[in-house]
Amino acid sequence: MTFKTTQSLFNSIPIAAQLNWTWAHTFILLQFSLQILLLFPEIGVFRVPMRIASFALGLFLLARLRPKGSQHPATNPAIVVLGIMLLELCLHPHINSMTAGVAQCAMYLAILSPLFWVRNLKITQIGFQSLMFLMWSFHTLSASVGVLQVYFPGKFQLSLSTTIQNSTYGGDNLLITLANGQQVYRPMGLTDIPGGAAIAGFYAFLFGVAIALKYKNPILRIVGIGSAAIGLFCIYLTQVRSVLVLAAVSMVFLAVVLVRTGQIARLTAMVSGVTALFVATFWWAIAIGGNSTLQRFSSLFVSSPEKVYYQNRGIFLQNTIETLLPQYPLGAGLGRWGIINSYFGDNTDLVSQPLWAEIQWTGWLLDGGVPLIFAYVAALYLACQTAWKIAINRQLGDFALWGGLIFAYDIGAMAITFNYPLFMSQGGMEFWLLNAVLFAAASNSKIVDNKLLKTVRL
Repeated sequence: MTFKTTQSLFNSIPIAAQLNWTWAHTFILLQFSLQILLLFPEIGVFRVPMRIASFALGLFLLARLRPKGSQHPATNPAIVVLGIMLLELCLHPHINSMTAGVAQCAMYLAILSPLFWVRNLKITQIGFQSLMFLMWSFHTLSASVGVLQVYFPGKFQLSLSTTIQNSTYGGDNLLITLANGQQVYRPMGLTDIPGGAAIAGFYAFLFGVAIALKYKNPILRIVGIGSAAIGLFCIYLTQVRSVLVLAAVSMVFLAVVLVRTGQIARLTAMVSGVTALFVATFWWAIAIGGNSTLQRFSSLFVSSPEKVYYQNRGIFLQNTIETLLPQYPLGAGLGRWGIINSYFGDNTDLVSQPLWAEIQWTGWLLDGGVPLIFAYVAALYLACQTAWKIAINRQLGDFALWGGLIFAYDIGAMAITFNYPLFMSQGGMEFWLLNAVLFAAASNSKIVDNKLLKTVRL
C-alpha cells in the first residue's frame, strides 16, 4: 500500500480528520465498556447492577446536561409518554409495587433521555460520522468474534451469563449443531448471551453497506462490504430470524430513499451488492451451520408471510387486541411484566400478579393502555418523518445518506415492535440516540440556513 493510498484512506475516515468528541461518544463508549465487563466471570455476578448502570447513564446525562438548542420533533410526544407514565404511577390502583412502578417510569425516561440531553451537544456532521464509525467498529469487532466462536469452538468462548447458567436448561437449549456435527453456542460476539452476536451483526451489516455506498476509497469500500458480509453471516448462524427480517426491511427502505433522491447509480450498486451478500452469506452459513440453519430460515417461506408471522408472533398480537385490550384499556398497572418485574416486583398481591409481554405493543398496553400506544407511536412517526426529511434534503449534500440510513433503520425498528419489546431495552435507547444525534448534526450544520433548518424541524 503506497503512502498516497494510505493517506487517502485516513482522509476518508471522519474520526481521523476531526474527532469532535462529545458526550454522545462517551455514552456509546461506556455502553460498550459495560457490555464487555460482563464477560469477566468476576464481574458477571453483578449482572443486574451493571445492566441498571447502562440505563442510569442516560439519566445521569439528562441531569447533567440542560436541554438547549434545537428540539427534535419527537420530543413533545415523548413528554406526553412520560406524563402518562407519571399518571399511571400516581393513579393506577394495580401497580405491582411502588418500587417496580418507579423503576418502570425511570426505564422509560432513560430510554427516551437522548431526545433531551443530546440537544445540549454541538454535534457537527463530522462528529456524527465519527460516532457512526465508533459504533460500526465495535459491532464489527463483536460480529467478527462471533465468527471466530463458530470456526474455533471453545477457543473464543466468553463467559456465559449467570442468569442463563442458573436457568432450567443451563443454556443447553441455546446450542446449535454445526455441519460437522459439533455443538456450539449460538454466536455470542462480545456479549454473554448465546445469539447476542445477531444485533452486532445487524449493525455491522447496516453500517457496512452505508460506508461502502458513501465513500469512494476502494479500501474503505472493501472493508465495508466485508463488515456487511460478517454481519449477515452472524445473523444466519445465531438463527434469530427477526433480526434478518429487520436487515431486509432496512435495505428496502434505504432503496426507497435512493429512488426518491434519484441516486440511481448508488441504488443499482446497493441492490446488486446486497442481494449478492444475502445469497452468498446464506450458503456460507449453511456450509458451516448445516441443516439446523437451513431449516430455521426456510421456515420463513413455508407459507404466506401472514401465516408465518401468526404462527410465531401474531398470536401474541391477536391476544393483545382481543383479550388484553378490553381488560386493560388504560393499562394494567406498572411493574407487572419484563425485567422490571423480575428485578423489582413484589408478586405477593394476587391482584397485581405478573403478566407476560412478548411484543412491544403488549408492553405499551400493559404500561399505559391506549393513550400510551398513541403517544409512543406519534413519537416514532415523527422520528421517521424527521429522518426522511434529512435523507431527501439535497442541501445537506452527501450527509443526507446518513439520514437515509437512519430512516431505513427506524422503519425496521418499528417493524420489530411486532416481534419484540425493543423500546424496553438498550436497543430502544440506541434508537433515540441515533435519531437525536442525526437531527442535532443536521441542525448544527454550517451549510444549513434558516429555511433548511425550518424544513428539518417540520
